[in-house]
Parts: sequence; structure tokens; C-alpha cells
Amino acid sequence: MPASLQALRAVQAIPSQCAICGRWPGPRICTDCHRRWGAEQQRCRRCALPLQARTGICGACLKQPPSLQRCTAVLDYGYPWQGLITRYKFDGDLGLVHSLARLMSAHPETLQCLQDCDALLPMPSSAQRIRERGFDHMALLAKVLARQSACRVPLLTQVVQRQHVELPQHNASRPQRLRQLRGVFSLRDSAAAQVTGQHLLVLDDVMTTGATLDALAQCLHKAGAASVSALVLARTG
Repeated sequence: MPASLQALRAVQAIPSQCAICGRWPGPRICTDCHRRWGAEQQRCRRCALPLQARTGICGACLKQPPSLQRCTAVLDYGYPWQGLITRYKFDGDLGLVHSLARLMSAHPETLQCLQDCDALLPMPSSAQRIRERGFDHMALLAKVLARQSACRVPLLTQVVQRQHVELPQHNASRPQRLRQLRGVFSLRDSAAAQVTGQHLLVLDDVMTTGATLDALAQCLHKAGAASVSALVLARTG
């Protein structure tokens, strides 16, 4: 059993409290905090940015359609979700993965996203990032989400490899990100059969400009994917 799963089972056995309000005992994200901070929003179907009106697709996506057929975001990337994602992703708080997956599975569009795809592909991390963190945070979240939603969709964790990008991306503009990500994704040897003709759903934690998802979608389209959509935990404004 991978070390990350062993650690996850260990923390599951420990009584917990809400990581937001401190309520004890209870889940790491209690129902009241979910209701207070997790209100659903009308979003663009292509890039998941919030919309003021029920127009379906924002003006930017109408003008220049992204490589994603559809993008669904569960939360806004702000308080308290930003801190919780950081604790899970960078501090190794594995106990949060079940609560984060529950947030995603509770979203009304998540089940439809999973039912409409042929396979679920967690956003790949570079080998260096996985070594630094000690676990593959997106692969683990994908496994827990698939189990919680009782969806038997195949998980594609070994079809795409990602080169390490040294330049920090969180402060970069979309054009800068696109340049940084040029050629960063590539299909692994003998993986084409798992992608060709498939309707793929990419799972990611945070979507900022969408450049990373766009670069991955382009890689998958070139490999023969029929369509690529995305399900993200949080979207920046």
C-alpha cells in the first residue's frame, strides 16, 4: 500500500473537528461552514468564471473558445477554501482529502460530469513536485472522489507526464503561463489507446487563468481524445 494511503487510513481513525470553525467533534468541514462559505454560483460553462446573468457562456469564451468543452468549478478560491487547499496540498494534511472530495461530490454538476466521461484524469504533477510533497495530491483526491460518488469511471493516472516548470506560475499572466507550459505535457509511451476517441474529464484543484488546463487539453486532443472537460475544486475570480 502506498505510504500516502497508509497515512490517510491512520488519520481517518482520529476524532476530528471542523478545520474552519473548530466545532468538535465533527467532520473536517462541517455542514454549517459548507452552507455559509460554499454557495453555488452561475458560471460560464467553458471557463467557470462567475457570471452576473444566466448567459451560459462568457464573452471571452464566445470570442475565443478554450480547448475545454466544459469546465465546472465547485467553489470560489477565497476564504476559507484557499487555506484548506494549501494545508492539503503543501502541508500534507491528508485528513482533508475526504472533506474536499465531499465538497466536490455534493455539487449538483459533479455526478453528471462523471457520468458523461469515459475516464477521469487527475491533473498530472511533475516527479519533482511529487517528491517535494511526498504524495500525488490530485491522484489521491481523484481516487477518493470516485469512491465517494460510487462512480466506476476509470482513473488515468499514468497516461500523461509533466515536465517540471521552474518559474513560479501563481503571479504569471495567461500569456506568460502559456509560454511556460509549452510542451510541458506529453503522452507516455503506449498510452494512446487509453486516450484515443475518449471523452475525458480532467480533475484539478485550483483554476486561475486556465492556461494549465488548456495546455493539457491540447495535449490530449493531439493524442486523439474525442473531448476534454474539467472539474475543478476552486476557481479564482
